[in-house]
Formats: sequence, structure tokens, C-alpha cells
Amino acid sequence: MDNHDVDRVAAWLAESGLRGETELTLLNGFCERCRAIGIAVSRAIVIIDTLHPIYEGRGFRWREDETDEAPLLEFKRDVDGASTESWQSSPFYHLIAKGGGELRCKLHAGETAGFQAIEELRVEGQTDYFAKVHLFAPDAIIGEMDNLASRWTTAQPGGFSDAEISALQHLTPILGLAIKSASLARVPVAVVEAYLGRDAGRRVLAGRMSRGITEKMNAVLWFSDMRGYTTLSETIASDQLIPLLNDYAEAVISAVHGAGGNVLKLMGDGTLAIFTDTDPAAACLSAMRAEADLRQRLAELNARRAVAGEPVSTIYLGLHIGDVFYGNIGSEDRLDFTVVGQAVNEVSRIASMCRSADRHVLFSTAFREALPSDEQGKLVCVGRYALRGVGRAQELFTLDPELVAGR
Repeated sequence: MDNHDVDRVAAWLAESGLRGETELTLLNGFCERCRAIGIAVSRAIVIIDTLHPIYEGRGFRWREDETDEAPLLEFKRDVDGASTESWQSSPFYHLIAKGGGELRCKLHAGETAGFQAIEELRVEGQTDYFAKVHLFAPDAIIGEMDNLASRWTTAQPGGFSDAEISALQHLTPILGLAIKSASLARVPVAVVEAYLGRDAGRRVLAGRMSRGITEKMNAVLWFSDMRGYTTLSETIASDQLIPLLNDYAEAVISAVHGAGGNVLKLMGDGTLAIFTDTDPAAACLSAMRAEADLRQRLAELNARRAVAGEPVSTIYLGLHIGDVFYGNIGSEDRLDFTVVGQAVNEVSRIASMCRSADRHVLFSTAFREALPSDEQGKLVCVGRYALRGVGRAQELFTLDPELVAGR
């Protein structure tokens, strides 16, 4: 191994990072090239925090030998503190606490620096350990993404040579920059999908951000809200309100997404979603699958909350189909990617009629007529209603109670 070999690995890292290769591709390619030039890496881990509603960080692993270990690690947020003690006893935490830097332990000589994790590597036959933590400058921190940690071990007799350690010291910052670039590319995807929804998020990331640019489409519209939410919000303890909203929102959103729908907007306890398909009947059937899934989820949720002595509720749902405008609406400084049109107004009014009709779900006449004929019979008329803000009265339908009971 000479300087030219190390420079070739560095050049590959820079080119691959600019191409936008994934973190695992970068780590795998890097380790293979290191071994090819004489750096006897046998195991490697790189960890970087992220900005994501569920995951706090991601780890990437490589090993020269066969293993059933997953190459990708996703660390969920430690809400209850169960992982805190383990993390605080780790070499990475030690390095971060002292402001970054390196840690080397010559395992073949019995060095472990007092860390159980390093001792386990020694027992498994690793002969040398080299870890490095890069702290980001304050202006370069995004959310909790404030450092990149890497760990390298070898199983060769005598451990790493001085030249191998020097090469790793030179190359790991370049690998870290490439991995940081790949991880940063995931941040806008996570953010826009979390706050705009899957489909709207993809459209925004594709460049559809111009004010007033909309698309006319025919879509099934879903509008749901929680029964008695206003009363609940005024009567339950404040520390129970957010868990209540989260539980019922989770049930609604999971049901919509599970059936291929897109949630566009959360409004307190309300949810606006759409289902689209080139065949309107298929979109309607997807919405009905979501409704059936939601009923099941609500039954399980209410049973769990009742056992825990927590307040329970249910969801009122309106389903409609019609033409809407889908796109960016707002000012030059603040845009919202959503749907507007008379059909949106109608579906919200239909949902609001659930209380008067004493039904958990109501379907518009247009929705029923868009269904295949054999599915239309599953809906029964509950009456003709004048909807506030809608020009004409219309018949509303609900699921045949006998079919619901038999499912």
C-alpha cells in the first residue's frame, strides 16, 4: 500500500458521493477497496443521526465473513429511556462526550479501555480496534444530526499496522462526508412526507412548488373526525389529550395508507385524504377497504384504552367522489399542497351529518354510483339531506348493518 493507492480510494469516495450512492453502497465499496490495497479491515460500522419522526439515527455495517446481522440498523427514538444506559456505556458516547476524536485499542495486547463492547470484539477474535467520531460545526447541524461515528476492526495477527491506521485516519473523513451527503438527501424526503403526505411530498420534491400550479383530477375524498372531541378536550387531563389524538390519528392514517390512499391534511382531530385510480370504481373500493380496516383498528384501540382506563371515542367518516384541484395554494411565502373544490366542501358536510344520521360512516350518492353494481347493494339509504353550503339535497348511504355485523 502506498499513497497512490490511498488516493485512488479517496477519489472513488468523492465520485461516488457526488453520484449520490447509498450509504451501504459507499461503505461496502470502501471496505472492499481498503482490503484490496492492504488495509485489513474485517468489520466496520458507521452511525449517523437523522431527522425523522420515527428514527433517531441509522447505522451501516460491513463484515468480511458471512453473518446473519442486518447491514442496516435503524434506531427508533428512545421514548422510555430503555436504551440510554447501554448507549452511555459505549465507546461512541465516550468520544462524543469529550468532543470527538479517536480511540484505538490493541485487542491482541488485551487493551479494551474498560468497555464491554470492545471486550466482546476481542473475545470474538478481533485483534485491533479503531473508532473515530467527527462532530459537525454548529451551523452544519440539522436536528439531531450533529456527528458521524465509525468503528473499524481487524482480525489479522498483530492488529493494524501504523500505515493502515494512518490510511484510515486519512480516508474516514472523506467516507464520512460522502455518507453525510447521502443521509442529508433523505432528510427532505422524511420531512415533506411527514408534513405534506406521501404523494404531495413526492410532487414537491419533484419540483412542483410553483404557486397556483394545480391539477384537476377525479378523486375519492375521505373526511373523518373524532366523535365528541370538543367535549373530550375540555374534560380530560391535558397530559391525556395528545396521546388520545395520536392513537386515533394512527388508526386513521394507517388504514388510509394501507389501502393506497394519501393523507393530505390533519386538522386537530380531522383528517382529509384522497384515493385515486384511473378507474373510479377501483378508487372507491380502496376507500371501502380503508374504512373496513379502520373499524377493526378502532375496535382494538378502544378495547386497549378501556382496559387502561383511558377515554375512548370513535371516528365519524364521510366518503365522496368528485372533481378537485390538487396543487399549491397560498402566498409567495407560505404554500399548502392540498385539494380544493366543491367536492371537498361536500365531503366535510357529509361527515358532519354522521351525528344526525346516527351512523359512523356516510357515503354520497356519487360514491355509491361509482361502485361496481354488486358492491352498491352493500350500501343502504339513510335518507335525503340538505347539506349546509351545498346547493342541492342528496341521498346519503351507509353500510348495511347486517353486512357489518357479519364481517
